[in-house]
Amino acid sequence: MSALSEGLTQILIPIAALVGIGFALLQWFLVSKVKVASHDSSNGYKEKLIETDEDEEEEGIDNLEVSMKCAEIQHAISVGATSFLFTEYKYLGIFMGVFGIIIFLFLGSVKGFSTESEPCTYNLGNTCKPALANALFSTIAFLLGALTSVLSGFLGMKIATYANARTTLEARKGVGKAFITAFRSGAVMGFLLAANGLLVLYISINLFKLYYGDDWEGLYESITGYGLGGSSMALFGRVGGGIYTKAADVGADLVGKVERNIPEDDPRNPAVIADNVGDNVGDIAGMGSDLFGSYAESSCAALFVASISSFGISHDFTAMSYPLIISSMGIVVCLITTLFATDLFEIKKVSEIEPSLKRQLLISTVLMTAGIAVVSFFALPSEFTLYNFGTEKEVKNWHLFFCVAIGLWAGLVIGYTTEYYTSNAYSPVQDVADACRTGAATNVIFGLALGYKSVIIPIFAIAIAIYVSFSLAAMYGIAVAALGMLSTIATGLAIDAYGPISDNAGGIAEMAGMSHKIRERTDALDAAGNTTAAIGKGFAIGSAALVSLALFGAYVSRAGIKAVDVLTPKVFIGLIVGAMLPYWFSAMTMKSVGSAALKMVEEVRRQFNTIPGLMEGRAKPDYANCVKISTDASLREMIPPGALVMLTPLIAGTFFGVETLAGVLAGSLVSGVQVAISASNTGGAWDNAKKYIEAGASEHAKALGPKGSDCHKAAVIGDTIGDPLKDTSGPSLNILIKLMAVESLVFAPFFAAHGGLIFKWL
Repeated sequence: MSALSEGLTQILIPIAALVGIGFALLQWFLVSKVKVASHDSSNGYKEKLIETDEDEEEEGIDNLEVSMKCAEIQHAISVGATSFLFTEYKYLGIFMGVFGIIIFLFLGSVKGFSTESEPCTYNLGNTCKPALANALFSTIAFLLGALTSVLSGFLGMKIATYANARTTLEARKGVGKAFITAFRSGAVMGFLLAANGLLVLYISINLFKLYYGDDWEGLYESITGYGLGGSSMALFGRVGGGIYTKAADVGADLVGKVERNIPEDDPRNPAVIADNVGDNVGDIAGMGSDLFGSYAESSCAALFVASISSFGISHDFTAMSYPLIISSMGIVVCLITTLFATDLFEIKKVSEIEPSLKRQLLISTVLMTAGIAVVSFFALPSEFTLYNFGTEKEVKNWHLFFCVAIGLWAGLVIGYTTEYYTSNAYSPVQDVADACRTGAATNVIFGLALGYKSVIIPIFAIAIAIYVSFSLAAMYGIAVAALGMLSTIATGLAIDAYGPISDNAGGIAEMAGMSHKIRERTDALDAAGNTTAAIGKGFAIGSAALVSLALFGAYVSRAGIKAVDVLTPKVFIGLIVGAMLPYWFSAMTMKSVGSAALKMVEEVRRQFNTIPGLMEGRAKPDYANCVKISTDASLREMIPPGALVMLTPLIAGTFFGVETLAGVLAGSLVSGVQVAISASNTGGAWDNAKKYIEAGASEHAKALGPKGSDCHKAAVIGDTIGDPLKDTSGPSLNILIKLMAVESLVFAPFFAAHGGLIFKWL
């Protein structure tokens, strides 16, 4: 038995979740304390404007009119983002209802909607609850996961749009104050998401237990619907938000920077509000839903595999809850880590921003390693048995410590490798910037080469993590390794959300006409955020690889497949089709961004050509029309890629059977990880190469600039090509590989009972 009692476990998990929510609210309170004065503007909008402190740097102070302008812009961004998300969620509400019915009908039909108890699959000699109960509870879990995912994305977006102008106005006091405001706002999102995900999952398990009782096999099988709900919402959030933000970004850059030679975020550019809205709906709401999906799936995979182990069959609740206790420890560790950025170390210079963010990753990893050791010792029996594809494997508690720890450290390796390939402080990005001297073509060639090369180290890190964790604890080891990578999710999300908040802050400073010095500070915050956003995507992709492999193992086990033999035609055709799917998916999302951007470019050109005095700054552009173009395009274009991912497992499993579907999952995992890493890093490198030239911080960078030069224009073209790669296709691919795996696991009983119709007919 575990050293930790069941009663104590039942108390500690919700307390950790509530501490996370409390800490998030405290950070929000501190952000909202930025001094404000009530103001009613003529358009009926009530906004609080930040007052000037006496201790502000005199040179950085802007007048009240500038503060009013900041509030106006913040309001426009917030309204645009909220209206997009509400429209998107209306469509997703319909999808949730329809797909919930599909889950119920498919799983209910496994035993002809029977209400009779049936023999357990793994706990031989015992009877388990009927298949109809599994259908009903899987549907409920799916809806709970979907709602939690939607809530995570929405809360993140509201916090980001609340904090962006505050970050801009704090930049008047110095870069340190602005950094703390942006980071605290990111922490609100990180802790709310991690704590909400844990709390809802914990409550769901305890409520489901009231019905299932000792049938843990059925209980944890139905809980896998929670991961499916989280990831399916994340897919549409990521794809829809990605298309929205990149259509606006590409339109704004191509016409504004390249054709009209005006700065980024210039208020004369009609697409500029849509661009800033896009940062929130894509990088905040989309990323929040994405990482919540990863967390939910890795937890569900670990819980399902554990439910058929010796401590699942002997009903050791504490050992079963090991994945939830790891997440609880992660919240406490991330809370301590956040204090290092906001309270213990003060940022005084621009050069300290990026090291401070990287230090967050290292501190959280080191502290979490100690936390995992404590959890593994107290929560697990010293020795237990795992059932691995029909064979029994004896495992010790320190084996699982190594599994979780290697996942955690593999995440750090992926994060630092991503940073090396996407930060303009290192030679890879500087080489890409240097290639702009001979035009856009050489810039594109160097960027693609960098992306392909950046795949090598992360894949080795993932491969080592898989080998070690599987050797020590079979598929359960891989599931908890994925959880290890995501155990510091609160810190990872805080760093990730910091980027778009800083980006918006810079945009607001430009549009409000604030001084050059303040714009320099917000640019420095944004450049560091750009790199950390790439690190966040690296984490998401790496964890997706481990999560989908763990889900793959659970699916193979649940579908009753003894071995997946790639030499059999059934499996091989699945393998080769699965490997093609990431390319098909990327083609759809890239083309969607292209067609939406085309409409945006035409609209921006039309406004510059037909609105008298727009270029001279005497007339205001029609921002609303550009916001509408992005909204309509993203909602229309997100459906085909989403349908491809959601329908593939259903079609493959129903018509070709469980073995072919196993091949599809393996193929999509192997090719999807490579394409996702290279796409994200190529796009990130092109973006930072452009920023390297624009900043002109070194002699080399100055020689390539200034803004508006041929070299800079070549960099802008590279960045424009990279936008859909790093913010739409790349990040969405990790959801593709996870979502297909978790969907296959949820529908595995149906595929095992009724799948393979084509092969039955032949």
